[in-house]
Amino acid sequence: MQQLRRLVMVGLVAVLCLGLAACDGSQGRKAPSISPADMALIERQAEGFLAARNRLPELASLVNERNWVFTANLIHGPMQEVGREMSYINQRLLPADRPEAEKRATALKTALAQLDEACRLQDGDKLRKAYIKVASGFGLYAQVFPAQVQENLKQV
Repeated sequence: MQQLRRLVMVGLVAVLCLGLAACDGSQGRKAPSISPADMALIERQAEGFLAARNRLPELASLVNERNWVFTANLIHGPMQEVGREMSYINQRLLPADRPEAEKRATALKTALAQLDEACRLQDGDKLRKAYIKVASGFGLYAQVFPAQVQENLKQV
């Protein structure tokens, strides 16, 4: 009798497990994806971001020359929209990708602020270190772009 009871319990557990696995709803569910409209917006904002990133050699030259005024002008001119562009991109990414994108965007904005502060203080050592963080930040943030955007913008 005891063995029969155990056998019935094992059978019941097996039926329940199979029933729950069959009813989880994952078969009809598509993987999350970015809509074509959001993808187009991400690509448009990424173009602006990459245009600012393409100014890094010019920024490096100004940093090496310790040209405080033109370094600050470049930060506040052509590079000032980078924060807004990253914000628009982050809002359109998949929810799972947003925390890392936000982290990288914050790091880049912080590095740009440190670069600006080094210009204001006319501190060559801080300027050089901040530039390295800015250049690295641009490279790291560009990696959060969806693969389609990277391919379209020839970043892969």
